[in-house]
Amino acid sequence: MIPINKSRFETVLKVRPDDIDMMQHVHSSRYMDYVLAARFEQMDVFYKMPMEEFIKHGYGWVIKNTFMEFKRPLGLGDEMRIVTFIDEVFKDGVKVNFEIIRNKDNKMACSGYFNYTMVHFDTGKAAIIPEWIIERYAI
Repeated sequence: MIPINKSRFETVLKVRPDDIDMMQHVHSSRYMDYVLAARFEQMDVFYKMPMEEFIKHGYGWVIKNTFMEFKRPLGLGDEMRIVTFIDEVFKDGVKVNFEIIRNKDNKMACSGYFNYTMVHFDTGKAAIIPEWIIERYAI
């Protein structure tokens, strides 16, 4: 494991009508979408490393596994904060923890983590994360 700061970053999103399931709350699969959307923005805004830069260098990220704990539902129109931080960096991946917090009452809706593996497009296999990328993520 590579030592890294655990800076926390926030992205605000709002529940859309197409996020709602037949139980009249956000479908569980949308929480994954929320975290991925937040990370996409955070890579650009906070790490100064947009996905386009990874692609330019022949790299991409794939989800190795994920864990989500649902605590309370989000409903139509709810605004939420998606808070993420890199918990661990490995030679070929990162573990990103997240919290989804409902803004109206500041209560946790969901928390968990994603383990991402860096893949090189030329081989389709896991790639060792270059030092220059680790430096950008070390904020």
